[in-house]
Amino acid sequence: MRMDHVSYACEHDGLAATTERISSALGVEAVKGGVHPRFGTRNMIIPLAGHKYLEVVEVLDHPASDKAPFGQAVRARSAAGGGWMGWCVEVDDLAPFEARLGRAAVNGNRKFPDGRELVWKQIGILGLIADPQVPYMLKWEGDPSLHPSNAYESNIKMSCLTIAGSASRVTEWLGEPVEKPLEDVAVEWVAPHGTPGILSVTFETQNGAVTI
Repeated sequence: MRMDHVSYACEHDGLAATTERISSALGVEAVKGGVHPRFGTRNMIIPLAGHKYLEVVEVLDHPASDKAPFGQAVRARSAAGGGWMGWCVEVDDLAPFEARLGRAAVNGNRKFPDGRELVWKQIGILGLIADPQVPYMLKWEGDPSLHPSNAYESNIKMSCLTIAGSASRVTEWLGEPVEKPLEDVAVEWVAPHGTPGILSVTFETQNGAVTI
C-alpha cells in the first residue's frame, strides 16, 4: 500500500487553464493524459518524485460521466468551483477492499497517442463522494513503465497534505494505519468545518515550498 497520486478537479475555465495555473506555480510543464472512456473524464498529468503524480481532471459531456462514480465525483467538485477532489492509494490486491465494501472494483483505461494503453482497476470512489477525506484504492495493471509518474523525470516532491478529517477515520477505511501508504508525505489533520477532504497540498520545488 503506497500513496499514488492526488486529483484536482478543474475550475470553471476548464482543463487547460486550470492545469496552466498549477504547473506555473510549480515551475514545471504538464503533459496530456487522455480520455478515460469508462468514466467520461480526461486529465493532464504533472509527474512527481517518488513514483507519484498530480492529475488535473475534467468531466466530459459523455454518457459515461453520468453513470460512473468517478465522473460524478469530478462533475460535482468542478460544479462547486473546482479544487482538490481526493487522493489515491496503490495496492497490490484489491480483494480485501472488494470484500469489505461489498462490491467489485471497476476497470479503468486510457490510450496514448501511439496506441499503448494504460490499464488499472479501482474501488472506493463512492466512499470518497460520501466522505472526501478518504482515498480511493487502485491497482495498476499492464506495463509498469506507463505509470503517469514516468512521463518525465521530476524533482518536485509532494511533502504535505492538509486534510479536514481524522486519521482514525481514514485508518478505519484503509484497514491499516493511514501512515503506511503516506510514507514520506506528512499530513496535517484539521477539524472539518463543513465538508471533509483535502484542503491543500504542499510541494517542494526548486524555488522552495509551494502550497496549492
